[in-house]
Amino acid sequence: MAYLDNIRTFVRVYELGSMSAAGRDLRISAAVTSARIGQLETHLGVRLFQRTTRSLAPTEQGRSFYDGARAVLERVEEAEALVSRITETPRGTIHVAAPLGVGRRLIAPELPGFAQAYPQVDLRLRLSDRMIDLTAEAIDLRFFLGRPADSDLTIRQIATCARVLCAAPGYIARRGAPADGAELLAQRHDCLNLRFPGATEFRWTLQTPQGPRPHPVAGRLECDDGDVLTDWALAGAGIAMKPVFEVADHLAAGRLVAVCTRTPPLPVQMACLFTHRRLQDPKMRLFLDHMAARIGAALAAAEAEAGPG
Repeated sequence: MAYLDNIRTFVRVYELGSMSAAGRDLRISAAVTSARIGQLETHLGVRLFQRTTRSLAPTEQGRSFYDGARAVLERVEEAEALVSRITETPRGTIHVAAPLGVGRRLIAPELPGFAQAYPQVDLRLRLSDRMIDLTAEAIDLRFFLGRPADSDLTIRQIATCARVLCAAPGYIARRGAPADGAELLAQRHDCLNLRFPGATEFRWTLQTPQGPRPHPVAGRLECDDGDVLTDWALAGAGIAMKPVFEVADHLAAGRLVAVCTRTPPLPVQMACLFTHRRLQDPKMRLFLDHMAARIGAALAAAEAEAGPG
């Protein structure tokens, strides 16, 4: 296993571009990471990385070795999956990524139950609202809301998430409650916007009598963390468009109030993204089935708690 561990370490150092980052990812110390790379270089008789005190870059030999090393690890994963199918005992590690709000409220609460049901499966959860490259960051699957930019990966639809435009009672007392998208724009309401990488303008698509219509909205506050938008809305800073599951408790308690109820926002699809070969692994299929059932139940409960919009 030592040589395989060295290859696995090399692949993560290559993909993350850092000894320390690879060590954190593999849960080993920087010293062990460096030692494994040194052992691999000694075995191969070449330098795999050029190192300085400030940078690390693969050599030509390192770049050539990477593709073969990555293929070796994939074949090992396929062999482990085959053993799992034969023994009916899922085993191994699943690396999961999700946006912050989705991960905290829908994904993380369900992982301990899956881990208890399948004690030979380890779960690694990474939460971030930035786009994550599954291949470069060795992620097995990524949950997301909306439409992904990735076109060569497999998508499994999980559930439909209702959304709501909402504001705090204090904001409504000060600025009024727009009944629809036309009033939202005409009254120049302060809109709290989620900033996506590369976004240059903000449009909220609302359901109107004429069908879905994009509404160009503006506001002085924006952030790339959806929970910050919720905090700002609770503080009375403006109107936020939120998935209902993220604000159900605030709506039920009256800390936030639905607005634009005559033209509510379109729902958003929650889905999971993964490479096709990963679905051949029994533990992946079990995990996706487990999460799909529980996410659907959690969304239904949240919408019931929030009440009619």
